[in-house]
Amino acid sequence: MDFAAEMKRHVARVERGLDLHLPPAGTRPARLHTAMRYSLEAGGKRLRPVLVLATAERFGVRDDSALPAAVAIECLHTYSLIHDDLPCMDNDDLRRGRPTAHKQFDEATALLAGDALLTHAFGLMAESYAASPALAHALIRELADAAGSRRLIGGQMEDLLAEKKADASPEELEFIHLNKTAAMIEAALVMGGLAGGATDKNLATLRRAGRHLGLAFQIIDDILDATADTATLGKTAGKDAKADKTTFVKLHGLEKSRALAANHTTQTLTALRELPGDNTFLTALVESMAQRVN
Repeated sequence: MDFAAEMKRHVARVERGLDLHLPPAGTRPARLHTAMRYSLEAGGKRLRPVLVLATAERFGVRDDSALPAAVAIECLHTYSLIHDDLPCMDNDDLRRGRPTAHKQFDEATALLAGDALLTHAFGLMAESYAASPALAHALIRELADAAGSRRLIGGQMEDLLAEKKADASPEELEFIHLNKTAAMIEAALVMGGLAGGATDKNLATLRRAGRHLGLAFQIIDDILDATADTATLGKTAGKDAKADKTTFVKLHGLEKSRALAANHTTQTLTALRELPGDNTFLTALVESMAQRVN
């Protein structure tokens, strides 16, 4: 398998889906829809929607039936980034290599664009899977749980509370990132499995793989924030240390953080090997993420 070519194929499908399943920029009010597309079309790794598509394909889906679910999770992820960058949160000026939404437009427009993307994610799935009510229900429930007050938003709240906290514990840090980061990666794998008709046993395995992959992803992000430059990251480097945020690097140091990332990567690959069939692409994707800090 040519991993780069396969990744490019999946990303191209995501980009086509985003254009297809989002209101045109000129839709009234044009400023709002332009802002939605500005943030959504800024690029990025497209990890979550690619995981949806690749997992669905791995369970036999050869058409575009999983594409609305992939677009929905990217809409929701992008909303979370827009809000995360706002002055009341992380107050960042750069995202995916370009000005953040509130810098490019204004704070109110950015806030509303995030709200609109969040709402659109669920409307898109309800409409796209209306002919398969059980699947629509399962997909909407999965994404709502991952994005709700006990997971993504709850993790963000705990993250804010942990800022400048001198005595934050490893357990508190893991709670933050199991929910702020890992929940959405876990949901991506499970949603792909749902779209592909995976068994309950396989869904549980995908969930476990996503949990470990999400933690590995976050630890690697913390390492890169401490070691890489702004041009490489596409966002402001060194902000975590400057803000004295509780991170894996702050709590454990660089070397132990690298070891933790490697361990979670191994656990992800172990889980994927328990799935029947060909996991070549998913395995290569996980390994490529780990190589970012090697």
